[in-house]
Amino acid sequence: MGKEKIHINIVVIGHVDSGKSTTTGHLIYKCGGIDKRTIEKFEKEAQEMGKGSFKYAWVLDKLKAERERGITIDIALWKFETAKYYVTIIDAPGHRDFIKNMITGTSQADCAVLIVAAGTGEFEAGISKNGQTREHALLAFTLGVKQLIVGVNKMDSTEPPYSESRFEEIKKEVSNYIKKIGYNPAAVAFVPISGWHGDNMLEPSDKMPWFKGWAIER
Repeated sequence: MGKEKIHINIVVIGHVDSGKSTTTGHLIYKCGGIDKRTIEKFEKEAQEMGKGSFKYAWVLDKLKAERERGITIDIALWKFETAKYYVTIIDAPGHRDFIKNMITGTSQADCAVLIVAAGTGEFEAGISKNGQTREHALLAFTLGVKQLIVGVNKMDSTEPPYSESRFEEIKKEVSNYIKKIGYNPAAVAFVPISGWHGDNMLEPSDKMPWFKGWAIER
């Protein structure tokens, strides 16, 4: 008998429209948690409703009401396996009204993935006083989620696309904030990704050769 795989719960958090559901759906798809036929079905449904770009998010937004509003309302649970782990992903809502949901979701998580959008103005909206980036990170820490990964998403929409300087700028600002709330930025992985195109989700992206991976500093 091989070694038992470890179960981990991951909560995906971040500002509304940061691309949480798309990134999560794409990750689940890439890890074999959902088959190609289902993704194609979702793509067709999404296109029929004029929301073609939502095909990966469709994986998570199962409730019809959510689909029509284009917002993740309930906490969707998805499971998949990797070589080492059984993973349960909790996709938490981003809208303010859904903070209650968020609290019930995060408290069962071993690790939080904070998605921030790198597009011009998008990151700033999320990290502003009214945005949910800060609030979600603070909630995760307060609820005892000590492992944090920051996915700097939508790298394909930076100026110029896949900009290293934009990634570094965001990394610096988020590091300063999470340090204030209690995280050690040196122990937090920052990864530049595109949840839609799949860059750096599983395999290194050739569009960001400047990103050499991440090593924990203690």
